[in-house]
Amino acid sequence: MRTVVVILLLLFAHFALHGQHAGSDLVQFSGVVVTGDSLQAVPYANIKVKGFNRGTTSDYYGFFSLVARKGEVIQFSAVGFKKGEFRIPDTLSSNRYSLVHIMTNDTILLKETVIYPWPTPEQFKRAFVWDKIPDDDLTIAQKNLDKMEMRERARAMPMDGSMNYRNYMDQQVGRLYYRGQTQPIPLFNPFAWAEFVKAWKRGDFKRKD
Repeated sequence: MRTVVVILLLLFAHFALHGQHAGSDLVQFSGVVVTGDSLQAVPYANIKVKGFNRGTTSDYYGFFSLVARKGEVIQFSAVGFKKGEFRIPDTLSSNRYSLVHIMTNDTILLKETVIYPWPTPEQFKRAFVWDKIPDDDLTIAQKNLDKMEMRERARAMPMDGSMNYRNYMDQQVGRLYYRGQTQPIPLFNPFAWAEFVKAWKRGDFKRKD
């Protein structure tokens, strides 16, 4: 019985010492991830222990914290930045370690992509040769601002309230101007004839369907 008790005590001491030694390797690894050019925080960066499925992500301000072991390699990665690594020193005398990890911008060159609006290159070639290319925005704007087109639209546009009011007021002003005297006959007015000739040349008297 005494032998069994001694063996159990030795096993307990062995596991206790082994657990204490294993726990002494744990490190509270924390810090902040920043950019190398402006020292701005890198939010939501991936921080992972190399070779293991353990890790975390930085918060909106770039801060992170995880439990690792001395001597382990920590990998840092983020979209738009080059990957980086850091090895936790195995000679630490404390169970805490802080780091400011600087990440470098990474330029990603994508392959050229050609998008065709037709299923096959043969259909695209046929459409390119025979189909009429639609007008671009500049050509459409030039057509809309054509003088003859704008003149026809202005002539066909009905008078709104303000234009009718102005026409009525002009008539009233003309009547008041010649009040008490004989109003001149427009038939003998050379300026009226000049306006008539201009309107006739413009085609104002043509019949509109």
